[in-house]
Amino acid sequence: MNIKDNVKFGEGIISGYTSVFLGILSFLGVFCFKYPEWLTTPEFRNVYTGESMKILLTAVIIASLFFGVISFIRSSKKKWALYGMAFCVLAIVLGGFDVSPRSVNITKVHLGLDWLILDLFLMAIIFVPIEIVFPKRKNQPTFHEEWKTDLVYFVVSHLLVQFFGVITQQPAKLFFGWMGLEGIQNFVQDQPVLIQLFFAFFISDLFQYWTHRIFHRHTFLWRFHSIHHSTENMDWLAGSRTHFVDIFVTRSMAFVPLYVLGFSTITFNIYVIFMAIHAVLIHSNTRINFGVLKYIFATPQYHHWHHCKDSEYYGKNFATIFPFIDRLFGTYYLPDNVWPEDTGLLEVDFPKGYVKQAVYPFTKSPFDNDLNMEEYSKSTR
Repeated sequence: MNIKDNVKFGEGIISGYTSVFLGILSFLGVFCFKYPEWLTTPEFRNVYTGESMKILLTAVIIASLFFGVISFIRSSKKKWALYGMAFCVLAIVLGGFDVSPRSVNITKVHLGLDWLILDLFLMAIIFVPIEIVFPKRKNQPTFHEEWKTDLVYFVVSHLLVQFFGVITQQPAKLFFGWMGLEGIQNFVQDQPVLIQLFFAFFISDLFQYWTHRIFHRHTFLWRFHSIHHSTENMDWLAGSRTHFVDIFVTRSMAFVPLYVLGFSTITFNIYVIFMAIHAVLIHSNTRINFGVLKYIFATPQYHHWHHCKDSEYYGKNFATIFPFIDRLFGTYYLPDNVWPEDTGLLEVDFPKGYVKQAVYPFTKSPFDNDLNMEEYSKSTR
């Protein structure tokens, strides 16, 4: 079993970080119960119940205290244990053990704090252990130099889920809402869920493929998409690093076929959940190759080649879900069990930090200084 070299078990460090992480989530979770109209999303509230979230909140508080005590006993760095337990105490003082689920009024504006907390919690408990036990790059620190930037991207995209959801649906509604699509939508919804899922995944991936490829081939659009490629530390948070212009265009194009065909609610919900998990998976730092499945679905190895720093292999693997789409259009690359040596951009002066990266594409190209855009993107033509 290969375990990351930077991970030390039995020293109380991991339990300290875990205590802080769970403590912060429990602290924020209390506010979701206190102000659900403003801090939770109506669509997501339909997926869970208030009682189940109360049980989860209680369990997280207790777990955070437990790991905090373990860390305080075992670790020489007591501050992480103290930070974690401090957030737990604040959560308890604010009523964490006594929250009462209630009916919620719909408001026009809200933040997706519930979506942020639950998705961050689930993705962390799934992928952090995977990256620790089955890492591809053992020497890559779990908390690398840019993990905070990627976390900010994750937080912003989740808190503003309503904003991004609304604006990305507008192009589809504007251009196709007048067409009277009830007939085709009723036909699609009458099909078995499995058939709906396949076509939903395929047609949205096809639209995303060409949108993705255009972002790579168009010099101005590449400015925005290059933000996503700027990370040199591929991990479960790396997929969140996406410029808001990139998010708007890509998600809008993916939503067009979903809107036009009108897939059933359950199909759409499964699609959203799958894409949320899969996007994290394909960017994660794990050497798992998934056997024959890697030729059917996009995997970390497959997508890491898309992020390859070597220009010889640039412009490959644009599909998000199905590799056969890349085969159809001549952009497929998956050399057995070989992985790229490096990921990221050759441009060394790419700005660091969320705000600087949000502004940067409007001011210049990442290749203005050291590299000719035509040379770097030649293999996409």
